[in-house]
Amino acid sequence: MTQRPLTTIGFDADDTLWQNEQFYRLTELQFTELLADHAPSDVISARLLEAEKRNLRHYGFGIKGFTLSMIETAIEITEGEVPSTVIAQILDIGRDLLAHPVETLPHVRQTLEALSGKYLLVLITKGDLFDQERKLAQSGLGDLFDAVEIVSDKNASTYRRIFSKVGDGPERAMMIGNSLKSDIVPALAAGSYGVFVPHELTWSFEHVEEPTDAPRFRKIGHLGELHDVIEALQ
Repeated sequence: MTQRPLTTIGFDADDTLWQNEQFYRLTELQFTELLADHAPSDVISARLLEAEKRNLRHYGFGIKGFTLSMIETAIEITEGEVPSTVIAQILDIGRDLLAHPVETLPHVRQTLEALSGKYLLVLITKGDLFDQERKLAQSGLGDLFDAVEIVSDKNASTYRRIFSKVGDGPERAMMIGNSLKSDIVPALAAGSYGVFVPHELTWSFEHVEEPTDAPRFRKIGHLGELHDVIEALQ
């Protein structure tokens, strides 16, 4: 294995292995409806996004931080007069989001099963520890991974550390995900391959330009196309 150019493959979780953003969008729609008497939906959504970005350094990524940002936005939009019943409803829809069933994306299981045993597979995901562990357990994919890393953020140092610990270093590793900002660009900066799998719904905070001039950058339409990318490297 150590003679091959690629020995370790990292996978993002949310919107790479299973659906995630669509449930946030539905929750946000419920939230804007709760405050419809106070502001237009686009204004509420914009204020919520501002709160989320502002709170990342306090709460990190995940549903709990999102719920707290909704509460903060409700207080701001209503100028401190949000009814306690609305706060209770926000907490309810946040809990519903935490309990939502996991829906794996097409080609995920087949791809992981084909790679398992041939490469070291590591799940690298941001978000709340309990929620990500829950989703991994419900997905039924946990046994296919050699390691699971739930991190507070993803940057080049994150990938260097993980790929050095789990595999043979970042130069012999590949990261696959739907977020250019979190999954691809920092993995490329660490010296790894980065395979971009676009998802129709990706949080705007994760949008950056495609690094098309990077020699280790690849882009596929779905995970079913990953095999050909890997074979071309070997």
